[in-house]
Amino acid sequence: MTETKNPEISIEALRAGDRAEFARLVDAYSASIYRLGLKLLGNQQDAEDVLQNTFLSALTHLADFEGRSSLSTWLYRIASNEALMLLRRRKNAVNLDDFYPDDAGETPLPEVFVDWSALPEDELLSGEAKAALDAAVKKLPEPLRMVFILRDIEGISIRETAEILRLTETNVKTRLLRARMFLREQLSAYYRERLTREETHERPSP
Repeated sequence: MTETKNPEISIEALRAGDRAEFARLVDAYSASIYRLGLKLLGNQQDAEDVLQNTFLSALTHLADFEGRSSLSTWLYRIASNEALMLLRRRKNAVNLDDFYPDDAGETPLPEVFVDWSALPEDELLSGEAKAALDAAVKKLPEPLRMVFILRDIEGISIRETAEILRLTETNVKTRLLRARMFLREQLSAYYRERLTREETHERPSP
């Protein structure tokens, strides 16, 4: 999500309080912000709250936007913070920093590896497989899930993801690697079961 896709949006007009320009901003980014909230929180009402609070916060703080980051990065940062606040309330005000992985530590290797290349392509793209991926993403610890969603699902660059989450690029890469390894292990377990079912189904009866 970048300004090049929405060149008609004027930061100067936004800072000047142009309501029509703010409406265009909302139209341009609502879908992306809602999708981010939904993927992070897994709840439509929470995603709607993130969407509403993001633009209310943006409207309140437009005068503070200095343009040092892109407009999309700024909005994603606000949305990410709103999602984290909802997560904190869900966890009864437990500090989410307690759940953050040690970025300097060694990245553990998955315990389960399965070669699912033997499965037909339609099996890999089936609704069941996509549901398994969604379920695996939901199991990711919040810090890893946020990095994975921004980088691998939303397609945000490593640099922008680091800006949004106020991390170093090295930390983003470390968390992304851990997220991918976690998901690979989760999906390996799923496809191991699928392959076992396929073999059982194809095995001739005695």
